[in-house]
Amino acid sequence: MKHYHFIVNKPFGMLSQITSGEDRQLRKKRFLSELYDFPQGIMPIGRLDEKSEGLLLMTTDGKLSDTINSSGIEKEYIVQLDGLISSQELEKLSEGVSIGIFGEKYITKPCMVKYLKIAPTLPEAHSSLRIGRHRPTSWISITIKEGKFRQIRKMTAAVGFPTVRLVRIRIGRIDLETMIPGDVLPTSINLESI
Repeated sequence: MKHYHFIVNKPFGMLSQITSGEDRQLRKKRFLSELYDFPQGIMPIGRLDEKSEGLLLMTTDGKLSDTINSSGIEKEYIVQLDGLISSQELEKLSEGVSIGIFGEKYITKPCMVKYLKIAPTLPEAHSSLRIGRHRPTSWISITIKEGKFRQIRKMTAAVGFPTVRLVRIRIGRIDLETMIPGDVLPTSINLESI
């Protein structure tokens, strides 16, 4: 059976799913199906929450999706924080912090965290993000090998710096490069290419 794979730059305000299915509460939400006429059986490999942006891989190959999700492949995010983070908090993030996952305490695995002295060049932030309204912001890069529910947002909040904007820019060797929000690129994906 032939499988199909896509690289998507998921825009802010869109769910990481194709349609609402039967869920009436989701009817007013935006879905990936408005970006492209995806083939039957397509699924995201990992997810980005509605307010997160950036790189999303899609495949019709469920086995490949499971393998990638469980194989500890690096995922890199650029994160804009509410407040000016210090080196102490950056160190805490890199060593692992305690977050809640479905009511249970979880200590995140060590990860790579870098302070970005210069703000990254990204498309304009969505107007609903209240950036810099109350206090200055700072930018960091976080690279993790796991992907718990809303993990990055929970990690930055745990050290006192809520995430204002979150953009995934890389999964393994695949990165956003010049894709703009809403772009969909058919591709070939296998474990060796990631």
